[in-house]
Amino acid sequence: MEGVKRIREIMIPVAEYPSVRDNATLRDAIRMIMGAEIQVDRKRSLPRTILVFDGIDVLVGYVRRRDIMRGLEPNFLVSQPLDYRERLFEVSIDPNLSELTFDRVVSGIKSQAGRPVSDVMLPFEATIDADDHVMKAIYEMVSLNVSLIPVLDGGELVGVVRSVDVFHELAGLLS
Repeated sequence: MEGVKRIREIMIPVAEYPSVRDNATLRDAIRMIMGAEIQVDRKRSLPRTILVFDGIDVLVGYVRRRDIMRGLEPNFLVSQPLDYRERLFEVSIDPNLSELTFDRVVSGIKSQAGRPVSDVMLPFEATIDADDHVMKAIYEMVSLNVSLIPVLDGGELVGVVRSVDVFHELAGLLS
């Protein structure tokens, strides 16, 4: 397939992608995401996900920013229906109640920040080979509804491919 790159040409080497251990806290994950930058072709971006490794350096999953936010939800709200949670912040009902609720929520978030990342991480559903064409990544990402896939070379983890980089290649094919 002329003009179509191989995954190895657009992947981010695993050593350059932000990661944490599975026993790291949500607070640690937040620090990692906030302090990380990924540079591809002189363009810098903030990661939307971080990789999660176990104690023996085996990739066990990933965690997205929204997984961290979900994991920080205070215990007293988790079991409540969504409409109840939304009503807690309706200032028109009672401005004082809203302030009390806000303080309670912030306190709950701070207590949840010590949870391990393993509580909210997701497993990878697929891997891709470094010598595969970018077209295979497009198929995998669309069919699995994922934006990050680990890249293997000879069965060894060598990097990750992101949907933003795959999309960039797709756009290049069309221009």
